[in-house]
Amino acid sequence: MMFAIEEINNSTELLPGIKLGYQIYDTCASGLVATHVAFQQLNGQDPVFYQDNNCSQSDAIVAVVGDSSSTPSISFSRIIGPFNIPQVSHFATCSCLSDKQQFPTFFRTIPSDQFQADALAKLVKHFGWTWIGAVRSDSDYGNYGMASFLAAAQREGICVEYSVSFFRTDPRSKIKRVADVIRRSTAKVVVAFTATGETSVLLEELARGPPSPRQWVGTESWSTDSLLMSYSFCAGAIGVAIQQSVIPGLRNFLLRLPPTEVAASSVLTEFWEDAFNCTLTKSADPEKRACDGTQDMDTLQSPYTDTTQLRVTNMVYKAVYAIAHAIHNAICQKTNFTTECEKNIRLEPKQVLTEIKKVKFSRNGYPVSFDANGDPVAFYELVNWQKSERGVIELVTVGYYDASLPKGQEFHINRNISWVESNTQVPVSLCSKRCLPGTHKILQKGKPICCYDCIPCPEGEISNMTDSPDCLPCPSELWPNAQRDACFPKPVEFLSYDEVLAIILAAFSVSGACLAIITTAIFFHHRTTPIVRANNSELSFLLLFSLTLCFLCSLTFIGAPSDWSCMLRYTAFGITFVLCISCVLGKTVVVLMAFKATLPGSNVMKWFGPPQQRMTVVLFTFIQVVICTVWLLLSPPFPMKNLSTYKEKIILECALGSAVGFWAVLGYIGLLAVFCFVLAVLARKLPDNFNEAKLITFSMLIFCAVWLTFIPAYVSSPGKLTVAVEIFAILASSFGLILCIFAPKCFFILFQPEKNSKKFLLDKHKNKGSEIGN
Repeated sequence: MMFAIEEINNSTELLPGIKLGYQIYDTCASGLVATHVAFQQLNGQDPVFYQDNNCSQSDAIVAVVGDSSSTPSISFSRIIGPFNIPQVSHFATCSCLSDKQQFPTFFRTIPSDQFQADALAKLVKHFGWTWIGAVRSDSDYGNYGMASFLAAAQREGICVEYSVSFFRTDPRSKIKRVADVIRRSTAKVVVAFTATGETSVLLEELARGPPSPRQWVGTESWSTDSLLMSYSFCAGAIGVAIQQSVIPGLRNFLLRLPPTEVAASSVLTEFWEDAFNCTLTKSADPEKRACDGTQDMDTLQSPYTDTTQLRVTNMVYKAVYAIAHAIHNAICQKTNFTTECEKNIRLEPKQVLTEIKKVKFSRNGYPVSFDANGDPVAFYELVNWQKSERGVIELVTVGYYDASLPKGQEFHINRNISWVESNTQVPVSLCSKRCLPGTHKILQKGKPICCYDCIPCPEGEISNMTDSPDCLPCPSELWPNAQRDACFPKPVEFLSYDEVLAIILAAFSVSGACLAIITTAIFFHHRTTPIVRANNSELSFLLLFSLTLCFLCSLTFIGAPSDWSCMLRYTAFGITFVLCISCVLGKTVVVLMAFKATLPGSNVMKWFGPPQQRMTVVLFTFIQVVICTVWLLLSPPFPMKNLSTYKEKIILECALGSAVGFWAVLGYIGLLAVFCFVLAVLARKLPDNFNEAKLITFSMLIFCAVWLTFIPAYVSSPGKLTVAVEIFAILASSFGLILCIFAPKCFFILFQPEKNSKKFLLDKHKNKGSEIGN
């Protein structure tokens, strides 16, 4: 402060012709002493010191620099505030001092602890530490600062295992309890919002026992204190610090300390005697020699002469210049090329207070200004305690924190950091291990949010990031992989031609069609024989044709469904089966009519001859064609992705469109089949060596049994098995018809041709069956 005032008094630009005076007090870091000093100043009991005796006037103080601690600054500001005397502190960082309603005249050149708390919380978050311990000084600095830090830490999702406070004058038992809390904790990171005095006491206590390794995170109060670096277990500590600075000319000023000035000050006398190990006064200690005047400040190596680590010192420098600029703006005016100041004006503290709010200047490259709360722009250096090759802990600047930068860009780290126990890897401090992708966090009951269990995502859901709080369901057409950390398209399932089941069914379908064609060829080759003629060859050929179509229509059910295949498979199935059953029904009616025709006086066959038989088949088939046409026009079948049957795959199937249309087609086939079965049962005992009624009865019995079984199987079969059930029903009923009706006849035609004669048919059992031919 003295150096800055000397610079200002010798300046021709700032307050030209005006000399500033000052008085220095020591508050001893005590609120009571600060209160006493404040009243002294307000009462004007102490004379103001001037650098020379040429002052034109001696007046009351207009501004105050200090204090170095928050608690004395609070006491001081509450007293001088009502008198509008501005106070500019260089090291009082309590966030409470930013309250302009309580402290309207308080300003500072060091950032508020609110900024420091935010910086520390973001620093802890930056390195991924979510489980920490917190230690604070039991003072306004520590309590307010830690409260701000804990609030910022909560916003960043950081949990605190413990938060303890103490003061350096507390009993050793309390200090020991705090040290034991740190030793027993599971948190590997300790944030210490403590003053230098408290930090020293705590580290001394920790050094007494086996100190478990901890990563220390410090505030600007102690993170640059070289005396604390003697505790080797703190190597790797990281913290925020006031920006390092250079003040030109300060070292020469410090070395220019005349012995007369030293002798006049008890503080300087104590400093001189301690630095040179001599005494300026008579001492009872015989080991101390008298200071003989040969002591040279240039040779002294002490923190006093070391100006390479100026941090808080620069804050004092800026505070003095801020007050000087405010006074300059209040009493000086620039005219043309010169600046003139009113020397006889009575300067009021309120004028300085008004101007200090508006000051904005730069000195030695360091900007100075105050916001609405009296705080400067927050800028911190990041410092790291690194062990050198000599094994000595050294302070290394590894980056900076600039609160004026956009969110997320405040930190800049430009050097490697040495961590606790000289590790090069960032230490881990978590309450619970990180939850890997594919799992999510479930909080442990009664514990902070950082303590959780990792639970695998439920079926159908994923988490694709670490420590996910929830799992997200995959879209409807996607499904999680085995790790449940990504969604992939569900496999699409349908009865494909490359599957074994489809190949088997297709083989049976083609085999059945071939069997029907071979049967047709046999019948055609033996079309003039009695067995073929006796079984109504025209209806037989039509029946074989329809059976061929029935076998082949099952192929339309295999493969990926499309608009045309869905419409074709159901309509082809419905029409061909009605055609088939109509032919069987016609043959059954022919058998009944033929028996009636053999009765005396009966001419019933003229009413059911070949033309009528053809008309019956056409009529029954036409009705089914109409049903299918209405179905296709109103609500036809269409391909659909079935997402509900299976969660993990998509079933590509044909939706019915209209369930009424489907059951109408199926019901009509069933109605004709039942009617045909009833007629066949009635005709089964009619005398005939090759009575078709018996064969039709068996075939229709199989047909009805197959389709009655099909209904529950169709409803209950999932996915592509539904299609397989449909194909199986078609093939089973078709094979039942062709084997029951045509197999016995082909056997006699091929292997017992002697029975394929009119005589055998009429005479062997003296049947009264009649030959009905074309």
